[in-house]
Amino acid sequence: MKQEQLDELLESLTLDEKIGQLVQLNGNFFDSNEKVATGPVQKIGIDKDKIHLTGSILNTLGAKELKTLQNAYLEKSEKKIPMLFMADIINGFKTIFPIPLGLGCSFDAELVKKTAQIAAKEAAVSGIHITFSPMVDMVRDARWGRVMESYGEDNFLNCEYAKAMVEGYQGNNDPHSTIASCVKHFAGYGAPLAGKEYNTVELGERSLREAYLPAYKAAIDAGCHLVMTSFNTIDGIPVTANKWILKDVLRDEWGFDEVVISDHSAVKELVPHGIAAHYEEAAKLAIEAGCDIDMMTATYSNHLKDLVESGQIDIQLINESVKRVLKLKNDLGLFENPYRGANELEEQQYVMCDEFRKVAREVVSKTCVLLKNDSVLPINQNQRVAVVGPYASNKNLSGMWSINVDPDKVVTIYDGLKKQGKHVKCAEGYPMMDDDSLFESFGYGKKETNLTGNKDDRIQEAIDIAKESDVVIVAIGEHSHQSGEGGARGDITIPKVQLELLKAIKKLGKPVVTLVFSGRPLALKDVAENSDAILQCWFPGTEGGDGIADLVYGKVNPSARLSMTFPYSVGQCPIYYNHMSTGRPALESTHSKRFTSRYIDIPNDPYYCFGYGLSYSEFEYSDITLDKTTLTNDSTITASVTVSNTSDISGEEVVQLYIRDIAGSVVRPVKELKGVQKVYLAPHTSQTVTFEIKEEMLRFITKDMSFASEPGEFHIFIGHDSNTQNKQIFTLES
Repeated sequence: MKQEQLDELLESLTLDEKIGQLVQLNGNFFDSNEKVATGPVQKIGIDKDKIHLTGSILNTLGAKELKTLQNAYLEKSEKKIPMLFMADIINGFKTIFPIPLGLGCSFDAELVKKTAQIAAKEAAVSGIHITFSPMVDMVRDARWGRVMESYGEDNFLNCEYAKAMVEGYQGNNDPHSTIASCVKHFAGYGAPLAGKEYNTVELGERSLREAYLPAYKAAIDAGCHLVMTSFNTIDGIPVTANKWILKDVLRDEWGFDEVVISDHSAVKELVPHGIAAHYEEAAKLAIEAGCDIDMMTATYSNHLKDLVESGQIDIQLINESVKRVLKLKNDLGLFENPYRGANELEEQQYVMCDEFRKVAREVVSKTCVLLKNDSVLPINQNQRVAVVGPYASNKNLSGMWSINVDPDKVVTIYDGLKKQGKHVKCAEGYPMMDDDSLFESFGYGKKETNLTGNKDDRIQEAIDIAKESDVVIVAIGEHSHQSGEGGARGDITIPKVQLELLKAIKKLGKPVVTLVFSGRPLALKDVAENSDAILQCWFPGTEGGDGIADLVYGKVNPSARLSMTFPYSVGQCPIYYNHMSTGRPALESTHSKRFTSRYIDIPNDPYYCFGYGLSYSEFEYSDITLDKTTLTNDSTITASVTVSNTSDISGEEVVQLYIRDIAGSVVRPVKELKGVQKVYLAPHTSQTVTFEIKEEMLRFITKDMSFASEPGEFHIFIGHDSNTQNKQIFTLES
C-alpha cells in the first residue's frame, strides 16, 4: 500500500477504530466460547464489543490457527485492517537453542545471528509476524531472574549481539523466512536495586548513556521495527510514562519513528507505581510519552476516547501512534497478504527439521563453558559412566521462556551420553529442590519435582551405579523456574539437597564431572571443591543432551567463555569486571589492608572472571607488540600478539582485547572489552593476531556529557580473559 493510501485509511477510521489499533490482547479474547465474557474479558475489564477492533494478538501460535483468526477478524472488520501476531520467541521457536546468556558465551555474533534466522523461519511459516526479542538489557547482578534472557554484563558484546539478532530475525523482509523484531526492555531494566524483579532502577544519566543505552541503540541502528518499554523507573518516572527517555532520547535524538509497545500491563501499572492516580490518567501519561500500543490491559480501550472528547489530549497523539502501527503492518506486507508467511505445509517441513536441530546441537557445544578440568575430560567411549542427579534424564532443559518447546523432542543428558558411550547407566538420586513449596511462589502450586519413592533408596541407587563406574557425571543445577521473570533469588547457590548428592558421590573416590544447569551465574565454591571437572551448561535447549555429550566425549573441544562474572558468594553481587577505579584499590593502595576497597570476610575477586573458559588445548600468548605508541584522531595503532597452541589437541581460542583509560575527566573503568577474535589452531602451531586501535574506541561520556575521547595514557591488554596482565602502553594525542 502506498503512503497516500495509508493516509487515506487513517483519515477514514473512527476514533474507536483508531484506538483499537493501539490495543493488544491474547488469543483467549477471540475464543467463541461464552466463558470469554467471564474469563479474560472480566479479568481486565475491557468492553467486549471493542474486542473486534483489536490491532494485535499476543502469543497465539500455529499457521492454521492464526489464519483462522485473521479470517474471522477481517470478516468483521469494515476497513479490513489485518491484525499483527506477536510472540515471545526468545531462544528459538520450536527448535530451542541455549538461553541468551548461554549464547553470549559463544563470543560469536555470527553464530548467534544464525539462531535468530532459524527461529524466524520457523515462526514465519507458523504465522508469527513479530518477536519480542532481542532483550539487550545489560545485567551486572546475578540475583535478577531475567539475567537468563540477557547476553551478559558487557557493553561491547551486547551491541554486537543486538545487531546480530535483529539482522537474523528481519533479514530481507521475506515473508516466508523473516519476522520483525522488538528490542527490549527500554531502558535500564537490567539494573534493579538488589536484583529484585520489577524494582526501582537508580542510574545517573552518564551511566545510563555510557553503559546501558548503547545496545538498544545498536538494535535500532540495525533496523528493529519495535521498542518495548521497561517496567522500571528512570529518574523516578516509569519508562512507559517517561517523555525524556521515549521522546527526547528515542524519538528526537535517535530518530526512531516506529512502534513503541508497553510491556505486559505496564500502562495499567502506572497507578500502583504512584505516577498516576487512576487508569484514565495512566492512559494519558502513556500516550503523551509516546507509548503506541497498550499490551494486555483495557487502559487505552476504556479511556483514550474520553480523554480526546474531553479535550485532555489532542487527537493528533492518537493519529501519530495509529500511523506508526499501520506503517508497520504495511512494511510487513499484511495489506496485500494478511497471512504473510503462514503455511501449514512449510510449517511441517521446517519446524524442528533435521537441519535446524543439527545447528542447535552445534550451538550447545559452543556455549557450554568448561570451568574446571583436573585431567578428567574428555572421557573415552570405553569408560564405564554413571550419570546421576536431577538433570540426568530431565527433559526440562530449555529455560523459562521457551514457551513453545515440545518436551518429547528434547534430548536428555542420559540419551546423549549413551549414544556415544558404550557403558552408561543412569539414576537421578535426589530431587531438584529442597522444598517443593517454593513452586507456590512461581504460581504453579505445590508439586513434586522429579522424585518418587523413598529418598534414601534413590540416593543408594545412584551410589550403587557410581561405585561400578570409572567416572561419575553429576547433573545438577537450579530449577528452570528459579530463574527467568519473577525469579529473583537472594541465595544463588545449588540447592542443598543436590549438594548432598554431589558430596556423597565425591566420597566414593571416583573422578567426578559436574554438569551445572542454570539461568544465571551461580556461586559454585562448594561445587568446585567436590568436582574434578565442571561444565557450565546453562539451559541448553532441544539438543542439550547431544551437544553436551559431544563435549564430554571430546568430539568437540570447548571454546565458550563467560559473558558474565561468577561471584565467590552472593555478597559480592553486583559484581562485574569493568568496575570503576577507586581511590583505595585493594592491591595497589598505600593504605593498610583494612582501609582499602575490600571485604573482610570474602575475597574481592570473583570465583570465575568475565571472559574465562577452559579448553582441552593449552594456549600461550606472546608479549604485545605495537607498531607505534602514539595515537591521533586520524591514525591507528596496530596491536599484535602471537597465540600458540602448545598441546596435542586442535582448539579454538577466544582472543580478547581490553583497554584502560588511565586518567579522564570522570572516573573510568579499570578495563573495557574492545575487541574479540577467534582463532583455530592445530597442535603445536602459532598465529599472529592483530587488532586495530582507533580513537573512536576510546570515547566515553565526559565531564560535560559529550561523547568524546580525551588525550592521555592508555593501557592495552590482550589475553585469555579479563584477568590478563599482558599489557602495553600508548598515548592519545589531541
